[in-house]
Amino acid sequence: MGKDKLRRFAENLTFERLVQPAFDEIFNNDHPLKGHWHSDFFRNDRPITLELGCGKGEYTVALARLNPQRNYIGIDIKGARMWRGAKTATECNMDNVGFLRTRIEFINSFFAEGEVDEIWITFPDPQLKTRRAKKRLTSPLFLSRYAQLLDPRGSINLKTDSQHLYNYTQAVIGRFGLRCETADNDIYGSGFADEVLSVKTAYEQMFLQRGLPITYTRFSLDGRRDFEPFDWEGDDSDQKDAEEARR
Repeated sequence: MGKDKLRRFAENLTFERLVQPAFDEIFNNDHPLKGHWHSDFFRNDRPITLELGCGKGEYTVALARLNPQRNYIGIDIKGARMWRGAKTATECNMDNVGFLRTRIEFINSFFAEGEVDEIWITFPDPQLKTRRAKKRLTSPLFLSRYAQLLDPRGSINLKTDSQHLYNYTQAVIGRFGLRCETADNDIYGSGFADEVLSVKTAYEQMFLQRGLPITYTRFSLDGRRDFEPFDWEGDDSDQKDAEEARR
């Protein structure tokens, strides 16, 4: 492991805005902050927004700056990357920002029912292989997890360069009759991108330089809890095209 990574891991331990529990603390257990983020972490009752797979935390920090009346938590397993966002939040005394180092699979160990008001998923791995479809962050498996913590009135936002993931998400929305508030397959080309959507992460800038259109979907679960697995025909028909587009 490089010295820079070791330095970042050591500094992460000093950040009050970064929560990074040990595996055995949350495996089949609830974290002490579950149900208490408002009272014990943010010390206010403002709505909580999660960014899943936050990477360096660029979007989490940007959203928090744009909306100081909301609380934001960036979630990722990569501590060396998350260091950047946690350091910025610390240096700028941003009390409406937090970071949580964990696998998204364990998210229900950290948040109680209805504790989260909104979810952002920004440029996740699209998991292009059909056999990995259940790992997509908008798959039925993950929607069932979000349903346990998301306020029934809350929304899920997906921003991605992957047309494959965009189309898959539309199929999921249609399959379960979910309410889709917005679906745009080229937010800059259509002029749809507002101040929030125009925030660009390092990944997004790379995709834009390669000429890939950026898509955006906003939808709601409206209290639905049951999301059974299903096969999507597009997995086989456009998988190769999706892989070529991202090379």
